[in-house]
Amino acid sequence: MRFWLRTEEMALEEMVQRLNAVSRHTDEIMHQDIVPLCAADIQDQLKKRFAYLSGGRGQDGSPVITFPDYPAFSEIPDKEFQNVMTYLTGIPSLQDAGIGFILLIDRRRDKWTSVKASVLRIAASFPANLQLVLVLRPTGFFQRTLSDIAFKFNRDDFKMKVPVIMLSSVPDLHGYIDKSQLTEDLGGTLDYCHSRWLCQRTAIESFALMVKQTAQMLQSFGTELAETELPNDVQSTSSVLCAHMEKKDKAKEDLWLALKEGHNILESLREPQAEGSEPGVNQDQLDNQATVQRLLAQLNETEAAFDEFWAKHQQKLEQCLQLRHFEQGFREVKAVLDTVSQKIATFTDIGNSLAHVEHLLRDLASFEERSSVAVERAQALSLDGEQLIENKHYAVDSIHPKCQELRHLCDQFSAEIARRRGLLSKSLELHHRLETSMKWCDEGIYLLASQPVDKCQSQDGAEAALQEIEKFLETGTENKIQELSTIYKEYESILNQDLMEHVRKVFQKQASMEEVFHRRQASLKKLAARQTRPVQPVAPRPEALAKSPCPSPGIRRGSENCSSEGVLRRGPYRRAKSEMSESRQSRGSAGEEEESLAILRRHVMSELLDTERAYVEELLCVLEGYAAEMDNPLMAHLLSTGLHSKKDVLFGNMEEIYHFHNSPFVLREKQLSSFCVQPRIFLRELENYTACPELVGRCFLERMEDFQIYEKYCQNKPRSESLWRQCSDCPFFQECQRKLDHKLSLDSYLLKPVQRITKYQLLLKEMLKYSKNCEGAEDLQEALSSILGILKAVNDSMHLIAITGYDGNLGDLGKLLMQGSFSVWTDHKRGHTKVKELARFKPMQRHLFLHEKAVLFCKKREENGEGYEKAPSYSYKQSLNMAAVGITENVKGDAKKFEIWYNAREEVYIVQAPTPEIKAAWVNEIRKVLTSQLQACREASQHRALEQSHSLPLPAPTSTSPSRGNPRNIKKLEERKTDPLSLEGYGSSAPLSKPPEKGKASPTSPDKKAKRHEVKSDPTPFGLRGWSKTSHSLEAPEDDGGWSSAEEQINSSDAEEDGGVGPKKLVLGKYTVVADHEKGGPDALVVRSGDVVELVQEGDEGLWYVRDSTTGKEGWVPASSLSVHLGQSSSAQCLSSSESSPGSAVLSNSSSCSEGGQAPFNLQA
Repeated sequence: MRFWLRTEEMALEEMVQRLNAVSRHTDEIMHQDIVPLCAADIQDQLKKRFAYLSGGRGQDGSPVITFPDYPAFSEIPDKEFQNVMTYLTGIPSLQDAGIGFILLIDRRRDKWTSVKASVLRIAASFPANLQLVLVLRPTGFFQRTLSDIAFKFNRDDFKMKVPVIMLSSVPDLHGYIDKSQLTEDLGGTLDYCHSRWLCQRTAIESFALMVKQTAQMLQSFGTELAETELPNDVQSTSSVLCAHMEKKDKAKEDLWLALKEGHNILESLREPQAEGSEPGVNQDQLDNQATVQRLLAQLNETEAAFDEFWAKHQQKLEQCLQLRHFEQGFREVKAVLDTVSQKIATFTDIGNSLAHVEHLLRDLASFEERSSVAVERAQALSLDGEQLIENKHYAVDSIHPKCQELRHLCDQFSAEIARRRGLLSKSLELHHRLETSMKWCDEGIYLLASQPVDKCQSQDGAEAALQEIEKFLETGTENKIQELSTIYKEYESILNQDLMEHVRKVFQKQASMEEVFHRRQASLKKLAARQTRPVQPVAPRPEALAKSPCPSPGIRRGSENCSSEGVLRRGPYRRAKSEMSESRQSRGSAGEEEESLAILRRHVMSELLDTERAYVEELLCVLEGYAAEMDNPLMAHLLSTGLHSKKDVLFGNMEEIYHFHNSPFVLREKQLSSFCVQPRIFLRELENYTACPELVGRCFLERMEDFQIYEKYCQNKPRSESLWRQCSDCPFFQECQRKLDHKLSLDSYLLKPVQRITKYQLLLKEMLKYSKNCEGAEDLQEALSSILGILKAVNDSMHLIAITGYDGNLGDLGKLLMQGSFSVWTDHKRGHTKVKELARFKPMQRHLFLHEKAVLFCKKREENGEGYEKAPSYSYKQSLNMAAVGITENVKGDAKKFEIWYNAREEVYIVQAPTPEIKAAWVNEIRKVLTSQLQACREASQHRALEQSHSLPLPAPTSTSPSRGNPRNIKKLEERKTDPLSLEGYGSSAPLSKPPEKGKASPTSPDKKAKRHEVKSDPTPFGLRGWSKTSHSLEAPEDDGGWSSAEEQINSSDAEEDGGVGPKKLVLGKYTVVADHEKGGPDALVVRSGDVVELVQEGDEGLWYVRDSTTGKEGWVPASSLSVHLGQSSSAQCLSSSESSPGSAVLSNSSSCSEGGQAPFNLQA
């Protein structure tokens, strides 16, 4: 680097010296060092032509200066005269001027006095050497005579260093100067034009000045270039190089203009010679040409000096730019290689199964392929650096270490990849051996399980089974693990704690299996051995002794008792032995069955993992081979116009699904910069359950929320299929399919996510089938239910998006709970008159959508088309707000019918389900919605009562009362001093002393008419204010449904007889516990969800005193934990709503029976 700087300094010094020489030589050529005058400076004085240099020469080559007849010669200022003389004497070369000048003074038309004065002035002021002065005296007779006489008498006045010769005529002049050296006015033939001469002199001197200025300009420019500091980045270096190139081009342009000007002047000087008008050219013209040529030579020298300097300066800038490119590339490559090294350092996993190791090897190969771009770039950059060094780059000391570092990083990467691949290969080999051993064990277990026990009881069967076992044991040499110590030593480099434990378990399993085989082998050998027993003759015995324990009648005397004892002793022993044998066989059978189930579970798990990996590969193939190619400019010409900006429509959220299952899908050039990202990967989490497949349900449960992305994909599928049908013949898809070598078109792969989400529930069912008594059975069941729920939600959402004509936002209706097709009859009431609207013998076919806040009635319309376009659409007809809905479970004894009624039965819809099961499911779901509203009412009332218990009583509500709009009802409430905050069953002031006495009238006593006890409250969660006082209505229902309006409740007979609102009557009866309640006090009752209790007494602060119907225990429980028991009794239950009091909840137990045999349980919300 220092050497290069020194070289550049030397180049600059050399250029400066050469350009200074050019300036100096230019001054010498133009005699500027002696006569600093220029024609342009005294142009006006030269134009007077009182003296000129014609170019003529004397016989010895002396320059001739002619003073023509100029009447006003005496009036010329001395300064002007002196300037012109100095300038004219400075034009000839120093050699010619050294000879001396010949002055030719023409005074033929002047007087003698002027002649004398002119000669004396010239002689006194002439600045150069004089050789001869020739004077043409006046031609007039008198003046000539006078001049002769005067010259003789005044000769002493003309004594000069050179002789002064008075000539009488022009011919006398020719004796001193040749005619060819004289102008035409002096009788000569020399061509001279004063104006042309003046122009030429001005041009030559201007050109000389241009040469000098050009040299000075290039000298300054070169100094500026040499002093420019080199930038440290590519952008700035490129800018400097471009700027210097522009300045150099401008300077060269000026130089070329100067050269062109010099050549033009030279041509103009050569024109008379070129025309051939005269055979000869005067010496001054030749001198002028020589001057221009010398100036051109100096200009060429200037250009050469600058070009040499610029070549070195340009080389320095270009090498600087190369260095900056190299340094920038080095920084980028080093950053990527450092990231790659960090990523490799995180590759510590050696796999927990054969499939996992194979996957890690594929990942390593993929990572190596992605990283190869950076490695190849580093190698290419290193070669570029070495090439720069070979080309004598000035920064060798900076380039060489970087090249070494790049080679080191590449070698380190290759070595680390090789080391990692070696470890994984070792792990693959070990897992393959473990897998082989486990497979051998499984085959052995299958072999044991496949040998029938009954056939093994015979000698031939036992021998055949024994041969199978011995043959199988012979295969263990190449399949089983021989020694643990050998495994530990051979695979020491990869064995971690988990893998060692896995190896130990496999070895133990192998040993256990071999032990079972050896036991079976020993048993079969015993069965296969031929047993020969001696045959003893047995004599017949009397019938009376047939039941004797003695074996034969011949053994009687001394041996009889002994034999009897032996027989009796052997009997219990044989029974015990038989029982022990049966026990061992049952235990062995149970163990073999469990092992078989474990093998089946592993098979299901293997299928789950294999299909998952294949699915992930297919998704990646579609994303890289189709979706990414849609953004490839090289493929843009193949895309049809209908596909532009439609990638999201065609592929939906497939990329998001891929992110969930495997890893983020990014462009390959960005993958190296995102190595540090470690997202949760479903495939990896599944692989963690390879050793315990029965627990895989936990994996699904942990990621269940993420499966919602499939709902989004399925909702977009109709749009995707529609777009595919429009553009399936596009050349783009055909080209992508050709590149991927796919046999199936894209639409088959777009169906993969839909197929995959349905495949999970099948695999979970299989796993659950083989895991009934395992630890994770509950998780598997829950995961299966959740997956089925997702499939149902996906299916429901596909129906939901097909609804047309609904003006509102379906999302505002809450979660879609149920949907299905039903037969519907309508039955509306106008005022107090029940009217059948267009009584239909044939029901309407409606598709119902049950949301949390509304139920929608739609008409199903079948569509013509293919695929999803053939799916039905649903025309919106009407909707019912769940805040005003009620249901009656059974209608006219039809097990498939139920009622949905609205606004206190002003609108009744009889709904017939396809099956009783579907009806039950819908009734239960609607009951859940209404019960949740009741629960919200209770919680709101308790909260409101608690807030208002410390404040003054508020006036009775008006607009929010259940009986609003009826002045009579409002007046009744005011007369009774109704407390707007009291709510039956919630705000009673009765003390919590003892339970009521038996035998008191119950609200459902048979001695009274059918009554309805309703609790009206304001469910604050639905945004309404105010509470109404409970009223008890004893009026009979107006129809079989048993429903009454709010006005009937206020005008009940009980209220009129009492003349006011007396103590609240309890709604006695059975209730179902809907929430667990732990023991919170000495008098609290512990209940569980689903328990049935009987109300005994209502207490303060929302507590009820109840009796457990099962245990008979009594105690206090929160009222919010109870719901009216919906069992079969004389009074049925129904959930309802009434529009007469929007936002208020009414709990109604009616003893009247509906047409279906059940009275309603009414929840008004």
